[in-house]
Amino acid sequence: MRYFFMKTPFLSLMAGTTLLLAGACARNSTADVERPSARSASAETGTTSTTPITDRDAPKAGSSDYIDPAARKTAPDFRADIKKADARLLAVPGDVEALLLRAKSKSQLKDYREAMRDYNAAIQLAPTNSDLYYNRGLNRLEMKEYSGAILDFGKATKYNPKDRDAFFGRGSAKMQMFNYRSAIPDFTRAIALDPNYADAYEYRGISYASINKFKEARVDLEKATQLNPAAEKSLRRYVGNKDK
Repeated sequence: MRYFFMKTPFLSLMAGTTLLLAGACARNSTADVERPSARSASAETGTTSTTPITDRDAPKAGSSDYIDPAARKTAPDFRADIKKADARLLAVPGDVEALLLRAKSKSQLKDYREAMRDYNAAIQLAPTNSDLYYNRGLNRLEMKEYSGAILDFGKATKYNPKDRDAFFGRGSAKMQMFNYRSAIPDFTRAIALDPNYADAYEYRGISYASINKFKEARVDLEKATQLNPAAEKSLRRYVGNKDK
């Protein structure tokens, strides 16, 4: 899905973080729900940019034809993007899209601290850009700064209430802190925005199971499995025969 994080809070963080972060690559200037016509981050600051960042007009995560955007790039590609962003920033120091491109590329190369510098600089220039907060939230997840990630995803939903992935991200960060009850409403919001959001059903199902609501968990995990057969592992692991 989208650079998303842990596959479950009981497994390693990185399994899910990879899931979440994969989507981050595709996040540009609109919510990473693969919405068309991404808005320009630089438009909010009056700067112009001739360097487009990846679009998000692609199959949604969880669908059978979805290809993780991060899988299309290699480390040399990310380093090349950093050089491209560096050149752009020399010409236009306040170019928000170039800062975002560089930050995401650094994050992909696991240079999370340096990525934070660029995210912070971009947010100072465009403080109402939801995608900057979203992507910084992903970066914070990789750094295991879960409280900060929750705040960033919250900002993303404030400036873009229709961003399903920001709600999903916030719920996932809460799961990492074992706040399952608090995570459930976030996954519910994500599902309301996208009824076919397989990962949101899966994570909500895991959250229900974690508070011993196994019937609700089964409903969600079976729905997740219908949408994404890979979720069957969670169905077996977290529900099994517990509600029968």
